[in-house]
Amino acid sequence: MIRYEEVYKIGRLGKSHGIKGEVSFQFDDDIFDRVDADYLVLEIDGILVPFFMEEYRFRSDSLALVKFCDIDTQERAAELTGCDVYFPRALAEEDDEQLSLASLVGFNVIEANNNKKVGTIASIDDSTANILFELEDGRLIPATDDLITDINTKDKTIKMKIPEGLLEL
Repeated sequence: MIRYEEVYKIGRLGKSHGIKGEVSFQFDDDIFDRVDADYLVLEIDGILVPFFMEEYRFRSDSLALVKFCDIDTQERAAELTGCDVYFPRALAEEDDEQLSLASLVGFNVIEANNNKKVGTIASIDDSTANILFELEDGRLIPATDDLITDINTKDKTIKMKIPEGLLEL
C-alpha cells in the first residue's frame, strides 16, 4: 500500500481526450519526464493507486496527454477525471540535481544557526516571482538560495539562515 508520506502531488487529471483512453494531465512539476518513471500515482476514493503509463505527449509546458495501460476507451479515461496525481519521492530523489519545489512539501525547516526546528512546509507559494515556503502554522519564509544552506532528502530537512525577526512578522 502506498502512503502519502511516500509521494508528493504534481498535478491533476482533466477530461478524457479522444476515443482511445487518453486523459489530459495538468501538472506543476515535470519530474515524470525528467526521471525514468513507468507510473504515476492517482488518488482514487482516498486510496493511492499506481497507474502505469503507456505513453504521454506534451501539449504545453504544464499540460500533457497521458495514455495509461489498460485504459483504452473514452469512458474509462473519463472515470479518472479530477484525480490528483502524485509522484514517488524515492524516484524524485534520484534526480538530486533538479530537486523540485513540490517535493519539499513535508520537509522540516531547521534554523542553521541553532539547529532548531522552525516548522514543517505545508505548501509552496510560487504564484509570484518571490517563491515562499508556507509552514503548517501559516508563517511564510522566502525560498531563496541565499537563505538555504542545506537540503537533506533522506532526513527531509532544509537548513536555512533565517534573518532575525522574520519569523515574528
